[in-house]
Amino acid sequence: MPTRLRIIFMIAGIAVVAVRYAAGQSGSGQAVPVLSPGVHNRTMLLDDKEGKLGIRYAISIPANYSPSNPVPLVLALHFGGEPYGAGSSVLNILVRPALQELGAIIVAPDSTGGQWTTVQNERAVNALLDAVLSSYNIDRKKVVVTGFSMGGAGTWHFGSKYPDRFSAAIPVSGRPTASAEGWRLPVFAVHSRQDEVVPIGPAEARIAELQKAGVRAEMLVLTGISHYETSRFVDGLNKAVPWLREIWK
Repeated sequence: MPTRLRIIFMIAGIAVVAVRYAAGQSGSGQAVPVLSPGVHNRTMLLDDKEGKLGIRYAISIPANYSPSNPVPLVLALHFGGEPYGAGSSVLNILVRPALQELGAIIVAPDSTGGQWTTVQNERAVNALLDAVLSSYNIDRKKVVVTGFSMGGAGTWHFGSKYPDRFSAAIPVSGRPTASAEGWRLPVFAVHSRQDEVVPIGPAEARIAELQKAGVRAEMLVLTGISHYETSRFVDGLNKAVPWLREIWK
């Protein structure tokens, strides 16, 4: 093949790779579109051996995001109730205001129905995480799971069952899993003493148990905030920022 023709093919190949990267297509597995800075509401269709599954999600892209620089990733799990748009709600009401200074991409799926502990929700959340990791330049050592209420319980669940996916767990007003056996993630729990729906006792006991076991576990106890005052937990969740930065050193 003439040298000039080889060069043309080489340039064309580089261009194809660049286009696929910009479109969020890694060449293997599921991917999501690479979006501009801001908050977007999207749906991802997962089609695998288990069948088709539509996954609604909200995603926040930081203003300074560049494909050349890896950024943290925060998985945000929403509270209970009607799941349609709940991911967007917890992202905008709580997680984005509290954690935006991390410069992280934040992805907040809608539950596919019921608790985050269901097989279908596990499938959806893991597929969405894989897709975001495929499409964006994420620092794999800075992936965090957080959530409020039902999402706080989901944070405990995913942190326990999939510890290799995350660098830390930050449950807010969440009931811990039944057992602490095998738990190894750093955890920063945020809870109100006046929580009338998810009492603080089990979370306090779990943090103490993990500390005794040598796990890096801390708890921020808030006062004067009832369970349904979600936006009032922003300052508490924000206290996890310096803690995370210390974890990531």
